[in-house]
Amino acid sequence: MTTRTSTATRHSLLFLSDSKVEVVEETMGALPANKVRILALASGISSGTEMLVYRGDVNPDLPVDETIDDLPDRRFRYPLKYGYTTVGRVEQVGDLVDSVWKDCLVFAFHPHESRFDADPATLVPVPKGVSVEDALYLANAETAVNFVLDGQPRIGERVLVFGLGVLGALTTSLLATFPHGGLVALDPLGTRRALDLGADAMLDPDQPDLKEQLKRTFVPGADVDGADLVFELSGNPEALDRAIELTGYHGRIVIGSWYGEKAAQLHLGGRFHRSRIKLITSQVSSIAPELRGRWTRDRRFSIAWETIREVHPARWISHRFPIERAGEAYDLIDRNPGESFVTILTYGQE
Repeated sequence: MTTRTSTATRHSLLFLSDSKVEVVEETMGALPANKVRILALASGISSGTEMLVYRGDVNPDLPVDETIDDLPDRRFRYPLKYGYTTVGRVEQVGDLVDSVWKDCLVFAFHPHESRFDADPATLVPVPKGVSVEDALYLANAETAVNFVLDGQPRIGERVLVFGLGVLGALTTSLLATFPHGGLVALDPLGTRRALDLGADAMLDPDQPDLKEQLKRTFVPGADVDGADLVFELSGNPEALDRAIELTGYHGRIVIGSWYGEKAAQLHLGGRFHRSRIKLITSQVSSIAPELRGRWTRDRRFSIAWETIREVHPARWISHRFPIERAGEAYDLIDRNPGESFVTILTYGQE
């Protein structure tokens, strides 16, 4: 079971202040006996959380996700290594690691680096038949599954999704499999509204007759005005107030967006005060307490892989940049979100 533990080099992405990133070359030491060394093949850029980090919209004293062991920096302080969507192949195994891991294709919740060491317990083997680029969506698919679990859609409910980024697209695709009473997704970008996600309508949230459009799309319900279940996944704090406006009596709003340091100004008087609307925060690092007796993270992963097989989200990739040109990738996402739906980083064989 003994393997080579020679030193190696890698390219690592660092987030700096003022919307800048830098790719640096680093020398790695010997491979620890209890870890594996992974050669990255591709990594995905999150247009939500990562762009908050890129723009400096995160409190530097806020802890990063404490459930992800592979994040080397524990707080959002620059310079920072961040990212959580990497697919690679195990090129070396430590002396104390089962050799079955050698050459295994794996998903890692790891920052953007061309090569890295990881505890096998933190890795997720990619199932046979799933491509490298489809596998990049595991974290997003797991999050979408968590949103739907928290929303608990019921038969015949009228469902509304705000935001058609990757998370919104995956969540909409999942919701389309339910026997709903109408599924509508909202996004101001026409390129996103053109996606085939199985929704009954893909609408512009800023159009003046939006409420009339929703009435024509939703299955009518006695004495019910507005959506029964809403998912706010746009990342825009202003959308939450709009979501409240479009939610019916005793409806539920699942808030999957993380606004970072941006405040959400809400009008909670009048109709909201009397409407018994429930606001539900949802974040993938935990499973709702009422589900933990039956749901585990492995079970959630299994549904996420099924979703990836059915949806094939790699078809949404719009841009591929080698890690050496990562600065161009982040600038594109920041300045032209309509042009860059999904952007990934690729890695040459080092």
